[in-house]
Amino acid sequence: MRPSSGASYRHVQGLSRGLAILHAINLSADGWASIAELSAKTGLHRTTVRRLLETLQAEGYVRRSASDDSYRLNQKIRQLSDGFTDDEWISEIANPVLGELLQKVVWPSDLCTLDGDNMLVRETTHRFSPLSFHRAMIRQRMPVLFTSAGRAYLAFCGEEERREVLHLLVAGNDEQANFARNRVLVEQLLEKVRRQGYAANEGEWGQQSKIAAIAMPVRHKGQVLASINVVFLKKAMPVTEAAARYLEPLTAAVRKIESRLEERDTGKIVLPEPLPGARNISE
Repeated sequence: MRPSSGASYRHVQGLSRGLAILHAINLSADGWASIAELSAKTGLHRTTVRRLLETLQAEGYVRRSASDDSYRLNQKIRQLSDGFTDDEWISEIANPVLGELLQKVVWPSDLCTLDGDNMLVRETTHRFSPLSFHRAMIRQRMPVLFTSAGRAYLAFCGEEERREVLHLLVAGNDEQANFARNRVLVEQLLEKVRRQGYAANEGEWGQQSKIAAIAMPVRHKGQVLASINVVFLKKAMPVTEAAARYLEPLTAAVRKIESRLEERDTGKIVLPEPLPGARNISE
């Protein structure tokens, strides 16, 4: 019998239970939870919990530890929030700072966030920079390992997140996947970024072989939220010269955003800690 117009559909219990499992894992200590723990938290029978977990694992949303049979959320869970964006801090806090940065460096900048196995341009000054060579950069996707924005994010994000991103990259079938499979080279690259306090690229991305950039991560509450770059033509200057010219204003812009994020959350002015390896280039 078809429901009449305006009538509510019957509650889908299986969906509610699956969402309860995901919520319980998300709130569990260290991000891991056993079947017994999930059963206790959700009030569901262990057999039901196991069946739901097996389905979620098959779909790629959770993964199981072979050592102790516990479960945690998988990287694919991020896709559930692809249609939701918390843009307040970008539009109200980061956007004006990017404008100030443009006034100081003239070359364009992008604010990028991680989106699966790519960096997504969320805000940019390309359309305002007289030196811009790509006006339409909003929502453009860029490779993680071949761009300064991606390298800055990956070098300073949490170890678990970095491992999950690399796992996604290795699963690909492109040039970036081939590079990601060489873990020694990847770690050497990321260690260099950490040591110098900023990331750089010099045309490694085939589609933008004439472009170079430097970038730094934006961090908040112990996590990397985004990265901000300064983009320029390789023929205009080497990366070392760009760093000497623009790293100081780029650092100041990142620090200003991080400080304003702290002010928004606490109502207090908090001076952010320096990045490992960061230095004053005027010294």
